[in-house]
Amino acid sequence: MAESDSRWTISGKRALVTGAAKRLGRDITLALARAGTHVVLHYHSSKTEANKLADECRALGVQAHTVSADLSDSVAAAGLVAQATTQAGPLDILINNASVFPSSTLHDLTEEKLCDNVRVNALAPFLLTRAFATQTEDGVVINLLDTRITEYDRNHAAYHASKRMLATLTRMTALEFAPQIRVNGIAPGLILPPEGKDESYLAALTDTVPLGRHGSPEDIARTVLFLAGSAFITGEIIFVDGGRRMKGDMYGF
Repeated sequence: MAESDSRWTISGKRALVTGAAKRLGRDITLALARAGTHVVLHYHSSKTEANKLADECRALGVQAHTVSADLSDSVAAAGLVAQATTQAGPLDILINNASVFPSSTLHDLTEEKLCDNVRVNALAPFLLTRAFATQTEDGVVINLLDTRITEYDRNHAAYHASKRMLATLTRMTALEFAPQIRVNGIAPGLILPPEGKDESYLAALTDTVPLGRHGSPEDIARTVLFLAGSAFITGEIIFVDGGRRMKGDMYGF
């Protein structure tokens, strides 16, 4: 019983969070630190924010390191786990949070834009997961998806396709890399407005949510903690969307 219990605690574990410096990544990182997890904060260009967040995590009594990589570069993405373990030691938790979210329709979608989305939103998480699986015998990967994977958002075609790909890879890697790692996904709904927009963006869409309100970053962070500490769940995707996916036709298709 003691051995089983020890697998359910994340205190004292080491986690790598991609895109950790801002938005959901920041809240996830702080939640892990508050739970006693040592953290490695990945950033691309947000060095100042990452260093400030690392200081906040250290103030909570955990170790915190920062690593930089351009996840659109497959070589850099594949080497990020090794970079993190060099600083922090072997990892126990991988949170694939970093993503790009450009507007695009199938009418104006270029090959370059589609490939950019796939490289950051799907290929990088896969390469990180594969590297992570080689350095642990009991680890957990959590991929941040989007409730859009159940619908078709025609105004974000490349993003939609890449997140659908990551959802499929979540289940494939959960099977292929078991029992060394567990792989699960979280599909947020209305949580934060897109960059450049304010709360009014969310307020205008709450009628599409059965619960009648939008969620908060804390809702996602709590789900991360749940999946990180649940030793017998793998290959699952949890929708944190207030039931929005059940209403259908959210994006006018």
